[in-house]
Amino acid sequence: MANSFIQLSDVMLRYGGGTLALDHTTLGIDEGDFVALVGPSGCGKSTILKLVAGLLQPSSGAVIAGGREVGAVSSGNSGGNHASATPRLRIGLAFQNPTMLPWLTILENVMIPLKIVEPFRAEFARKKRGEYKDRAESLLAQVGLAGFGDKRPWQLSGGMLQRASLCRALVHDPELLLLDEPFGALDQFTREELWDIMQALWMAKKPTVLLVTHDLRESAYLANRICVMSSRPGRILETRAVPFDRPRTLESSYSPEFAALVQQLRMRIADARRNVEAVAPEQAVAA
Repeated sequence: MANSFIQLSDVMLRYGGGTLALDHTTLGIDEGDFVALVGPSGCGKSTILKLVAGLLQPSSGAVIAGGREVGAVSSGNSGGNHASATPRLRIGLAFQNPTMLPWLTILENVMIPLKIVEPFRAEFARKKRGEYKDRAESLLAQVGLAGFGDKRPWQLSGGMLQRASLCRALVHDPELLLLDEPFGALDQFTREELWDIMQALWMAKKPTVLLVTHDLRESAYLANRICVMSSRPGRILETRAVPFDRPRTLESSYSPEFAALVQQLRMRIADARRNVEAVAPEQAVAA
């Protein structure tokens, strides 16, 4: 745990001094691992992702990413804190809503990280019509969007936009990929097709991935480890290793072993919810 690439140590987060979202949460993710967070709605899955991304700060505890405390001010001073002097990670983000800029083409949308993230930013003007364009078009081809780079977002289906969103998240070779329900708004057939694409991209590039999902089949299909969270206030109840070889296939996801893992996860979450519901009336009476 101490040397994990991503590490949450006894993290608590309280929104606005009121609602306790996370309670003494500890989590470690090794470099190159693929970890899924599952649990009931409102348990803090997306909160953990935002903490790792630096979009939120913990009320207490520490969040470390790539040897650097998230939110620490960078320092070029050799006498500075080691964590704060460590360069920031390159992070890729993909959400349920692809949020493409409508005035740009799909290719231009995919290339946005190359325009704003170092070290690519420094050479964007020189390489945007050559090497960087080729990089983006290669990714689009890998996800089945060859020839669609000149289209506008409104000309693509939801599934095609989500493919483009994955390309945008990966085009700058992120060390850390954060996925927040990226396939949740899609139909089942499109979702399963994108599972295969996401698995192939991860196997080829091996970024560290943190996936937030409500879909237990999705977590078992994509992740190496699955972290089950409690109802709010959220904490990690248990971590399950996924024992299935890669590449995983749609056929294998209907095997008895796969179904058994999904059912065990479902029952663990249901038990946690029942325990919270049982405690709540007692707390109300005591109050």
